[in-house]
Amino acid sequence: MDIRKKFLEFFESKGHKVYPSAPLVPDDPTLLFTNAGMVPFKPIFTGEKPAPEPPRACSSQLCMRAGGKHNDLENVGYTNRHHTLFEMLGNFSFGDYFKEEAIAYAWEFVTEVLELPKEKLWITIHESDDEAGKIWEKYVPKERIVKMGDKDNFWQMGDTGPCGPCSEIHFDQGADKFNSPEDYLGGDGDRFLEIWNLVFMQYNRDESGKLTPLPKPSIDTGMGLERITAIKEGVTSNYDSSIFRPLLEKIVEITGKEYHTDKRGASHRVIADHIRAVTFLTAQGVQFSREGRGYVLRRILRRGVRHGYLLGMREPFMYKIVDTLAEQMGEQYPYLLEKKESVKDTIKLEEERFFETIDKGMQLFEEELKKTTGDTFSGEVAFKLYDTYGFPLDLTQDMLREVNKQVDMKTFNALMQEQKDRARANWKGSGDVKINLKDLEKVENNKFVGYEHTEYKTKVKALFDENMNMVETLNGSGWVMLEETPFYAESGGQVGDKGELRTYPTSQNGELRIVAKVVDTKKFDDKNLSKVVEAELKTGDEVVAKVDENRSEIAKNHTATHLLHAALRKVLGEHVTQAGSLVEANRLRFDFTHPKALTKEELESIEEMVNRVIAKSIPAEVKEMSIDEAKKMGAMALFGEKYGDVVRVVKFGDFSVELCGGTHVNNTAEVNSFYIIKESGVSAGVRRIEAVAGFGAYRYAKGFRDLVEEIKSENKAKDLKAFVEKQKEEIKKLKTEIKELEKAAVKEIKPVNKDGINYVIERIDNANLREIATDLKGRVDNLVAFLAGENKGKVTLVAVSTVDSVKAGDLIKNYAPIVGGKGGGKPDFAQGGGKDSGKIDEMIAQVKKDLIK
Repeated sequence: MDIRKKFLEFFESKGHKVYPSAPLVPDDPTLLFTNAGMVPFKPIFTGEKPAPEPPRACSSQLCMRAGGKHNDLENVGYTNRHHTLFEMLGNFSFGDYFKEEAIAYAWEFVTEVLELPKEKLWITIHESDDEAGKIWEKYVPKERIVKMGDKDNFWQMGDTGPCGPCSEIHFDQGADKFNSPEDYLGGDGDRFLEIWNLVFMQYNRDESGKLTPLPKPSIDTGMGLERITAIKEGVTSNYDSSIFRPLLEKIVEITGKEYHTDKRGASHRVIADHIRAVTFLTAQGVQFSREGRGYVLRRILRRGVRHGYLLGMREPFMYKIVDTLAEQMGEQYPYLLEKKESVKDTIKLEEERFFETIDKGMQLFEEELKKTTGDTFSGEVAFKLYDTYGFPLDLTQDMLREVNKQVDMKTFNALMQEQKDRARANWKGSGDVKINLKDLEKVENNKFVGYEHTEYKTKVKALFDENMNMVETLNGSGWVMLEETPFYAESGGQVGDKGELRTYPTSQNGELRIVAKVVDTKKFDDKNLSKVVEAELKTGDEVVAKVDENRSEIAKNHTATHLLHAALRKVLGEHVTQAGSLVEANRLRFDFTHPKALTKEELESIEEMVNRVIAKSIPAEVKEMSIDEAKKMGAMALFGEKYGDVVRVVKFGDFSVELCGGTHVNNTAEVNSFYIIKESGVSAGVRRIEAVAGFGAYRYAKGFRDLVEEIKSENKAKDLKAFVEKQKEEIKKLKTEIKELEKAAVKEIKPVNKDGINYVIERIDNANLREIATDLKGRVDNLVAFLAGENKGKVTLVAVSTVDSVKAGDLIKNYAPIVGGKGGGKPDFAQGGGKDSGKIDEMIAQVKKDLIK
């Protein structure tokens, strides 16, 4: 049975609109991840947004509980039910139906669609909710309805927000399978399994804990797809269901290790769970990093890798499971199939990074564990594992939990604070100040007219000082809000406009006078404000707002960014998506998802493709339409980006179609030309291209031309290529002469024999000491050589030995400190360096004294 499909079809038949799963990264600053099915509907429950039509919805929502308050990570793999990523089936009422209908729908679906036996269903309600109890008595005997307190039957998404009493449906899996002391209704055992939670949304909790009735009582329900699937398939663990079996079978195939359903199979289960979370987060654009969501993603992957390590894996393996997952869930989530190869490459790269250090980290962990006599593990070693070897703290804690030990968190936190203090001491700061936005809330939004105008007569709607406090007059620096503004506010990577405000002439002889210089434009709460200096303004003034002429160059670079994005997808593949951008008047920067550095051929192909499109003089088509119409048109939308009901689509023929609110040229020919300046890596799976277009491209090309002419002039070379070839030949000839001189110098070196050992202890400056030492080693028997020399202000040291009594590594290690250096190596060959070239002779004399005098 396709439970997901049955659920959505059932509620659609009851007048609910089916909504797709929202992104795992929510449009909510209070949440790290979407941790419940109701998260996308939170603004509706709180009254911030009006209820949709119809005012009832259903969905199968992907959820994450790893990091933050809702964190199931440490239990994953060790219990039958805990997961980092799961699907929550839910139906919602926004002030439409309430307890009576919610309970009736739930009972009908569970007993008639899923056909679960009624006698195995138990109900819990909040101890104060007699109304729900009375309704349930219509379907369930009173003795199977149990009242519980806030801990079990009062639900809230976070510390603040929508909440209310709830009623849970439990399934009795049988006393014959579960008979521990915790196997009672509400206990920690698995006999009575909660399958569906019906939340009666009645209140909003503020930061003080106060409960305020919501405008309209609503319904929020959640049923875990993994749990209900296991029950329907007659298994007592989610991991034994059809959702996880294909993944576990793939893990067995990759590792060659048998899977056990008891605690011996914990590593298999951890990997199966974690690859789901890692794959979905990566496919939705979350990148591995050292902070925030990217750090949680890294923690999950490294926990999975460590469990693979326990199964004997010593090279990347988790990425190999992605194919199985994409095949299994790609029909419901097509982007898994579309981005599969990119996701695999990104995961593999991150695995490779961790495998580079995991051996040394595990060795350090095991050594310290042997020394640990009590139940507290060294905080200093835990910090070193984190800081040097990339072991997230909770990974170390996870390993210690298996042996009933814990980290000395006092020491760990102290070391972490020291690191933060050092980083803060080296940070010069941005110069930002804390601003007050309360006054801004009093003013209605203004209108942007900058698509059509770069000069516009308007009025000063409001004025604010530098800290965003509203003022009636402004003399100096601050912020101005115009009733209609042609100034584009920084957004979508495009920088904010600059320009000036001038007085508006009241007569034919009136003089225009600059009354403020606009140095930046930003958005605050959807209001477009310009930062001004040298201002002489008061509220209500009529002014002429004029945008700086650089706007046209910004537009050229912005259009070039769109063309670059399209070219990247055509050359590298459809997995490429935008991960950030910067558009200025003289340059552009574009970050995109791709697992590896671009080749010279790829960069040349992309650059040529963009320039060919520019040369075709393709006119821009800019239209406003619904998001659905835009997607049908092929417009590219960023995964998880917030879009309104009406979106702006910027199209250049069949080459590029994107959702964009920025300013663009009217025709690609206006871009003039495009050059890629640099390609580099930003983070795992994210690359960056820096480029120039418009007049900036002219300056870039002219700079090269001027450089070439300068070189030709200085060297009196009419043909630069011929000149360079001649220089290369001369350099080659000089290198050959230098090598011959070095060989001659080596031949003149006479080894000093003592006790059957031939010693060569010499200073040779500006030479390849490694080659000299290798030559000596090949033609002198029983050799001990110690060579030192100065080259470009630095000291180079090389030692070789073909006798057992003297080790080359020890020679370097013992004598390098004399010249302020260090080094080492093997018994037969070693090298090092130093800083104090003035002590080379002193060092050589000391070596001779110790070895041959």
